[in-house]
Amino acid sequence: MNVAVLLAGGSGRRMGGPEPKQFIEVAGRTLLEHSIRAFDRNADIDEIVIVCHPDYLSRVSDIVAPYPKVRHVVRGGRERYDSTLAALNVYEGNDADVPNVPLDRINVLIHDCVRCLVSDRIISDCVRALHEYRAVDVAIPCTDTIIEVDDQEHIVRMPQRSHLRNVQTPQAFRLDVLVDAYRRGLADPNFVTTDDCSVVHKYLPDVPICVVPGESTNIKITYPEDLILAEKLLKC
Repeated sequence: MNVAVLLAGGSGRRMGGPEPKQFIEVAGRTLLEHSIRAFDRNADIDEIVIVCHPDYLSRVSDIVAPYPKVRHVVRGGRERYDSTLAALNVYEGNDADVPNVPLDRINVLIHDCVRCLVSDRIISDCVRALHEYRAVDVAIPCTDTIIEVDDQEHIVRMPQRSHLRNVQTPQAFRLDVLVDAYRRGLADPNFVTTDDCSVVHKYLPDVPICVVPGESTNIKITYPEDLILAEKLLKC
């Protein structure tokens, strides 16, 4: 079973608007709805879970009504990983509405819903990669030189650009692997993470993470100028 988890719990502070950016309309639909449509239409996806802020559960439930693959709308948490865990909890035998499928038979694709231009190709490539690998990331080559600095803003390292990638989403996993990685991570008193692949990489270092090519159009809507580009791309 292939499950898409759309994370829609962000506050969108950098956008500066009156409401979270996932509810901004672009090309006639909210960013959230564009992402839902991408996964709902993909033939490899069996069902979709939306994780959102508790204050917006009713609004999200209205948005997802036309999309048959959306089976669950659940409350997110304070941190990004809390939202991931809320979705995983649905499939760990704690929800009576979920079929009793072994965790190693469930694939999860975790996606930032404000990457509303994710393509059908990326989604399907992630699913296919999980036939061989247990963890999958999506990334594109870096086009800028990256530097590492110290506390005094002095350059301490300049990694070779040909080995660097900019990470996108979805990130895809066999569910049992991700559950195990988070179980180990949450037992670490110094646990900190910004995405799900980093949890697998740190706490299950023997699990190789395959990288699926992303696309330059698979942008994360972060600043107001990103909306202009998204509008043009969605109308193409």
